[in-house]
Amino acid sequence: MTPLVAAAVLLAAVTHAGWNAIAHHIKDQLLSFTLISGGGALIGAVAACFVPLPAAAAWPYLLLSAALHLGYMALLMRSFSLGDFGQTYPIARGTAPLAVTVLAAVFVHELPDGRQLTGVAVASAGLMGLALWGIRGSRSRTHGPAIVAALATGLAIAAYTVVDGVGVRASGTPLGYIAWLMLLQGLAIPAYTFHRRRTALAAQLRPYAARGLLGAALSISAYALVLWAQTRAPLAPIAALRESSVIVGAAIGALFFKERFGAPRIAAAGVMVVGIGLMLHVG
Repeated sequence: MTPLVAAAVLLAAVTHAGWNAIAHHIKDQLLSFTLISGGGALIGAVAACFVPLPAAAAWPYLLLSAALHLGYMALLMRSFSLGDFGQTYPIARGTAPLAVTVLAAVFVHELPDGRQLTGVAVASAGLMGLALWGIRGSRSRTHGPAIVAALATGLAIAAYTVVDGVGVRASGTPLGYIAWLMLLQGLAIPAYTFHRRRTALAAQLRPYAARGLLGAALSISAYALVLWAQTRAPLAPIAALRESSVIVGAAIGALFFKERFGAPRIAAAGVMVVGIGLMLHVG
């Protein structure tokens, strides 16, 4: 993993935490994800006119990934509605790197070396430390359902990460792959919301339109950077490195949502930084 690839994934982590915070802040989660998904589909449709078409070998992965992303969005909406941002976000993101490590080894035959594998485990331990502190500091009383939804979200993240890692390598064009992925996955939630809300939908969306479209732009930017990185480095270290977004997410939760941060979270973030250092073979 070169310094450029590492920097791209770290930038993706920051932008990812940003769009998740925007999604959480819009209390009507169906409206929130309608704007983010619909905005992503719109951006993807425009981009698809100017970037190369993915190779034929990538399309089965694109279709499967679009379905997995829809499941991920549904689970993320559910976890955000049940728990605090500082509780559900670290659990969802912390589950993913270990699951990606296993899935990549089984299906892609990518096994990190000993140092990187240790780094993934240490970083995940830091992530789960953040999650446990999020549970302790949460004002939500629905810990059990929120944790189950967040864990399921993490497994969905791992599944689409591996599928997209293979798909983008087969596509020959990371930009084309992300454009068509956003277009394919972005229409279902707005269509469902229109079916549910009908004529009231436009008035309900209007107050949140700017924030939702900003979230869509951040979401596409974050994942485009990750997809590009996946063409240049193994999947497991990238998955773990991008989950440094939980440090940003924890800070956002403390600054904007008045959720406690505290010394245990600082310690957990430090553990994660050590794990990231072990993962990276930069040079």
